[in-house]
Amino acid sequence: MSLITTSFDAMSTADAVVEGMDLRGTRAVVTGGASGIGVETARSLARAGADVVLAVRDTAAGDRVAADIAATTGRPVEVAAVDLLDRRTVAAFTQAWTGPLHLLVLNAGIMANPLTRTPEGWESQFATNHLGHFALTIGLHEALIAAEGARIVSLSSSGHLASPVVFEDLHFERREYEPWAAYGQAKTANVLLAVEATRRWYDDGIVANALMPGGIMTGLQKYVPQSTRDQWARAVEDGRLTFKTTQQGAATSLVAAVAPEFAETGGHYLEDCNEAETVADDAEVGRGVRRWAKDPDAAHLLWETSLELLERHPVQSV
Repeated sequence: MSLITTSFDAMSTADAVVEGMDLRGTRAVVTGGASGIGVETARSLARAGADVVLAVRDTAAGDRVAADIAATTGRPVEVAAVDLLDRRTVAAFTQAWTGPLHLLVLNAGIMANPLTRTPEGWESQFATNHLGHFALTIGLHEALIAAEGARIVSLSSSGHLASPVVFEDLHFERREYEPWAAYGQAKTANVLLAVEATRRWYDDGIVANALMPGGIMTGLQKYVPQSTRDQWARAVEDGRLTFKTTQQGAATSLVAAVAPEFAETGGHYLEDCNEAETVADDAEVGRGVRRWAKDPDAAHLLWETSLELLERHPVQSV
């Protein structure tokens, strides 16, 4: 089967993707919309007429971004408190939502931070990047159904190439914690969520796709060691590495969210605005999507395991 392609590429911008589109009446939620590519994802959606909600941990930062987006697009933007590590805020948000939801952009995330655990004992990268978003997604299922044609956009990373989901030790209780392995596992989970959500909910009119936005320097890299940053800088200087702008980084998110090529198909992994090639689990590559991230059996097991984890630790009150 041939890969899905669009007219956009690595240098395209989010604004270019939505140019000429009329998204009035489209309701969108963007997690992590107060920083990085989340800002530009929200801005371009608003510029095309969508009603955007920034679901953010830092509502003061969200208010500043919302004001800036309104000033640059002429569209008001809402801000809601959603801390992916505090499931009470996730539950409060999903329970308060009324009406349809057409676009759910799972953009927020953390990268390669030192080992920390949630009150439930969950490793924080898996808890933030996957479990928090999973709880948000299933909590908004009825709203997505009501849209009668909804899309979920799950931001993954080439970091997923580093690790499958290790079901035997999700939270690094028996293996030594390695920040990049934890990040890789969580980013693989982001792809598997898109695979399984599409399988389960396609008949509800819902499709989900995952993506690699590209290399963009944002606050996401705050835990990256200086030695690694120096390596990146040298690679940029000699032309081996190119970083995207935040507008370019948001472009692939917008393709997954609004491009007609992905309107009725899901379970794909996009890179540079087009579907990426599937690569072997042991291939020494820096691009493409591992087979382990598209494995339907792993996707099913992750969904069931995630449900079990949430049910084992119910939210006490909202």
